[in-house]
Amino acid sequence: MTKSKLMEMHNVGIVVESLDNAVAFFSEIGLTLEGRMKVEGEWAGRVTGLGNQSAEIAMMITPDGHSRLELSQFLTPQTIADHRTAPVNSLGYLRVMFRVDNLDELLIRLEKHGAEVVGEVVQFGDMYRLCYIRGTEGLLVGLAEQLGTETATDILENTEVN
Repeated sequence: MTKSKLMEMHNVGIVVESLDNAVAFFSEIGLTLEGRMKVEGEWAGRVTGLGNQSAEIAMMITPDGHSRLELSQFLTPQTIADHRTAPVNSLGYLRVMFRVDNLDELLIRLEKHGAEVVGEVVQFGDMYRLCYIRGTEGLLVGLAEQLGTETATDILENTEVN
């Protein structure tokens, strides 16, 4: 049997209370709604382990077409945990980061959707200006504006690990 190989990372999933608000928020960042549908029944629950479930999902895609964000609003069963207010160093905590071209302008637009900067906007060397925000429903989102041509990957590749 041929060994399986990774082809791509298809999407990151986030569970939300309001699919409409989340789609509007991530559209403001620059993602495009690729599709929206209801996923329900016992077959779906066999995948998630939730049994007979009903959820509405929206698939958002990045402008380059390579990355997706799957937003899910569970109708049944009811959600049982809420990790949105946990600090970023919580085990298993999820955040998604996007590279943007004008961080200051985007932050002004996202404020209209209730977004707040978590700490402050900082500069990472000559490479990035970045910050974390709490977006719609308190979701943690990272935003990074690339300043030069060198990336964090370039630095990691040229750094000696002890």
